[in-house]
This record gives sequence, structure tokens and C-alpha cells, in this order.
Amino acid sequence: MSQKRTAPKLLGMKGGDRVVCLTAYDFMSAQMADAAGVDLVLVGDSLGNVILGYETTIPVELEDVGYHVRAVKRGLKNALLVADLPFGSYQTGVEQAVDSAVYLMKCGAEAVKLEGDYPEAIEACVKAGIPVMGHVGFTPQSVHGFGGFKVQGRTGGDEILEVARRLSDAGAFGVVLELMPAELAGRITAAVECLTIGIGAGLECDGEIQVWHDVLGLSEHSFKHALRFVEGRGIFVEGLKDYVAGVRDRTFPGAENSF
Repeated sequence: MSQKRTAPKLLGMKGGDRVVCLTAYDFMSAQMADAAGVDLVLVGDSLGNVILGYETTIPVELEDVGYHVRAVKRGLKNALLVADLPFGSYQTGVEQAVDSAVYLMKCGAEAVKLEGDYPEAIEACVKAGIPVMGHVGFTPQSVHGFGGFKVQGRTGGDEILEVARRLSDAGAFGVVLELMPAELAGRITAAVECLTIGIGAGLECDGEIQVWHDVLGLSEHSFKHALRFVEGRGIFVEGLKDYVAGVRDRTFPGAENSF
């Protein structure tokens, strides 16, 4: 697709071309994701880990997400911009969920995403004209309840499937399936009418979501659910070392860099 993506257009891709999704957190990363042809850009609460340096996503505030949504919005022309509702911005009730979603839409989001079994919140947001994505399996905001970063659905997979079905029936146009057996993700994909977007969930999902820093090899660590398509961290560090050396040995700035 070379035209502006919308939630209905992406939903229409179910069962066809896979939907490519990627996180982005600033103007330049958004520009590059858009130029690469990414369908959906997520301002994820993963910014807590990769931008703010937190161990989990839990400390991320709604205003943090809004700040990054504004920056990413300026860099996108075609991709659909989705924003995460962070921990504490929707769990206390439907009214809170709608208010938080409205805030992010006013910041520039074109859809929002929330984690867990909240079909009433999804239905209310959709009623308000806000496209919504769900998120099941391993949900990072519940990391303490899970006892760590663990694959879900090795047992109790039917329960996860039923949650995904409830979210789809509530009007979600998509649901993220995170860290679960590929077989379970395939069953969910066949059972729901909405898009399924996998991360650590195999190839049978309708699309894939990954973190910017992971696919570009910028993270210190590698993860089983991700592939480093380029070793960006090493490339950047070497470039910075050359800059440090150039300044210290007086080869930079040269005449061509001076006025």
C-alpha cells in the first residue's frame, strides 16, 4: 500500500498480506519507518525500557506517551499511528479509559492499544469513535503478576483465546498476541474477526510487531522473539569512536567543515 493506512483498511488485510508494525518514539524514527513501508507505527509504553531506562513499562505516565505521540505524528505520512494506554490509565473504569484514549487522540494518535481483558473499555472507546487494539498473552504491564517475562499459554491457552474473542467482539480492530506458542496464536487468528499481530507468537498471525531498537540491533541484549536485521549498536559506537578520535587528534573539523 502506498496510501494512508487506517484501522478499517488494515482490518481489510486480514487473511491477505501480512501487516507490518513497528514501534517508534520520535520524529526521525517515524520518518524512517514510514519510508520503509511500515503499515502501523506504535508509540508503545516500551518507551519506558528503551527511551527512559526503566526495568518495566509500569512507571510510564500517560503524558509520557502523549509527548512521544506528538513527535511521531510529525514524521508519519502513511502509517497508522497507534498509542499505548500505559499502566494506570484505564484499569479503574470505562470512563478513565475513554478519557485517556481521548487525550492520546488529541495528541495525534489515530488509534489506541490497551492490555488485558477489558472489553467494556474497548466497546466504550469504539462508541466514541476511537479505533482500539487489544493485547493478550504476555502483557508487560502485568509482569509482576506473571512473576517475570514468561511465555503464556503453554497451559490455559483456551482462556487466552476466549479473552481475544471478547476483545474482538467488543470492536477491537486488532489484538497483539505476545509470547505464546505459535499453535495457540494460529488458533486465535482463525477464531477472531479482528487482526492478530504477533510478537513472539509465530508466523500464523495476520501481522508482526517489533521494537525499533531490537530490529535495528541497538539494544545491548538479543531476544528470542526478535531478529537483529542490522547490528546498529556496533555501527553507531564505531562511528562515535571515530568522532571522538577526530576531535582529539584535531582532524575534525577540517577546512571543509569551517566557515
